Amino acid sequence: MITGLAMLAATQHTAQFTVDLAFVVHALPLWFLIFALFLPRLTMVVAWFQGLLGPFRFDLTPPHFQGWLPLLCWLLLPRALVLYLIYQDQGSHFWFLLHLLVALLVWAGGGHRMTRSRRRDN
Repeated sequence: MITGLAMLAATQHTAQFTVDLAFVVHALPLWFLIFALFLPRLTMVVAWFQGLLGPFRFDLTPPHFQGWLPLLCWLLLPRALVLYLIYQDQGSHFWFLLHLLVALLVWAGGGHRMTRSRRRDN
């Protein structure tokens, strides 16, 4: 019985408790997330020149978003491209939802023209 307790004490003494801390590192900086709300095309150009948009190469290899597609999205649908970048970086987080709300507001409000009525004094 004493040998059993000695074996139990030896196994309990050698057990280790490790803690792994996983820190989430996002590739998109805060300035990109803020300025892309107001000027998405200009923000993406600055980020591309700084090397932040490195995965978007203009070769025609098939991974998910390469070739001419990022350039066309930048030209035609810049807010959709910003949404894609944020989703790839952070998932459906606060910034993604905020940009989605702004994109929906811009797309919903951009379809009508504001007309002013002119008064004529006869």
